Amino acid sequence: MDVRGERECKSCGTRWSYFETGSVECPSCGSRRSVGVGERETHTDTADALDLTAAQRAGSEDVLDALEPATEACREYCRSRGFVSGGTLLDLDDTYLAAAELWRVGVVLAGQHAINDDEQRHVVALLHGAADGDRPTPAAVPASLRGPRGLAAAAAVDAYRTDVRAYCGGDVPMPERDLLERAREHGRRVDALDGEVDPQDSARLVAAVRAIGDALRGDEAGIERARTRLNALG
Repeated sequence: MDVRGERECKSCGTRWSYFETGSVECPSCGSRRSVGVGERETHTDTADALDLTAAQRAGSEDVLDALEPATEACREYCRSRGFVSGGTLLDLDDTYLAAAELWRVGVVLAGQHAINDDEQRHVVALLHGAADGDRPTPAAVPASLRGPRGLAAAAAVDAYRTDVRAYCGGDVPMPERDLLERAREHGRRVDALDGEVDPQDSARLVAAVRAIGDALRGDEAGIERARTRLNALG
């Protein structure tokens, strides 16, 4: 959506950046009577920081108890996240990817009475690392949790593609448009397989989309990086 990036409080006159706070409430007096000023810019990112402290507390004795609150927190975070802030195209960051994965891990493991050691280590790593953008390497993903890693990558590609279109006003330039559509098709294939692909392929798909974002921000070498990653996917 296009919004005015600066707000002015009608009660006390304070001005602040809506893009930084995401709030119409005055930081000085608390009044919600404010108006937008300045030029309109495309802005899709409205999320607060990912907060998993409640889930971490719930899982302090049994990690399975952390799954429900972690799933809910990650779902809410991902649904409110965007990749355009004040007219600037953001990166497809690891915090979003980790949250998207933990959300889907929670769905897969929900209702289980026990998980194996590899699964437990994976959940703990995501639970304590996601907020800082830390997640297990592709080689460390247990075979039983490849699906959530792949589905998270596919969902991220789709969300990023949507925001790239918004950033470009609906008209993505070439060759980025073709590369983005290739990435979308790979994401659809991953979805059709319920995410059950080699985690290295999930990483290549994410890297390709990141390179497309780099290209749109002016890095001409991003085109070739994206093409190389996509070619490696077949």
